[in-house]
Amino acid sequence: MTVAEPTPSPTRRGRPGYDQQSVLAVAVTAFNRHGYEATSMGMLAEELGISKSAIYHHVPSKGDLLRLALDHALGGLEAVLSAPEASVGAADARLEFVLRGTIAVLTERLSFVTLLLRLRGNTEIEREALERRRTFDREVAALVDAARHEGSIRSDIDPRTTTRLIFGTINSIVEWYRPGGPLTAGKLADDVIVMVFDGLHRR
Repeated sequence: MTVAEPTPSPTRRGRPGYDQQSVLAVAVTAFNRHGYEATSMGMLAEELGISKSAIYHHVPSKGDLLRLALDHALGGLEAVLSAPEASVGAADARLEFVLRGTIAVLTERLSFVTLLLRLRGNTEIEREALERRRTFDREVAALVDAARHEGSIRSDIDPRTTTRLIFGTINSIVEWYRPGGPLTAGKLADDVIVMVFDGLHRR
């Protein structure tokens, strides 16, 4: 499944050879490697091979880079829940759609979702992002509960345990999945769905 990109904001043009998206990509890699707080604008400038002042042609601050990165990750996840397939039909079918969509976003925006999952909530931007993530998690948990009440998945497992195991499985993908390897994103989604639902479907 390919998730439609949210409507992008106008790209700010800056110094030749870079645009906002390329600067953002380098910043996210650095944030994941060193941590957001430990990454300075000077470090980013060195990795980009430009001056610090040149970065400000693309973004006003380091915080804006973080906000753009988290919006990219969360926007993809929220778009999955906004799709008609997430709200119409049997609960287990809607749950499967959302899980596949979540995996698609994770694999397509791997470094951005990795950054999201490593947040500690030390800044207002991080706390706002974490609240949006919690809202997403609650909606998925509600789908699990709805499927349980419909009788399409097992009811003998505590729904909180089920939800945590699903999220734990999917979130762990950022630690080991490598795009371009022998395991395609589609096959990965198929494998996760089989593992989850073979253990949950009522026998």
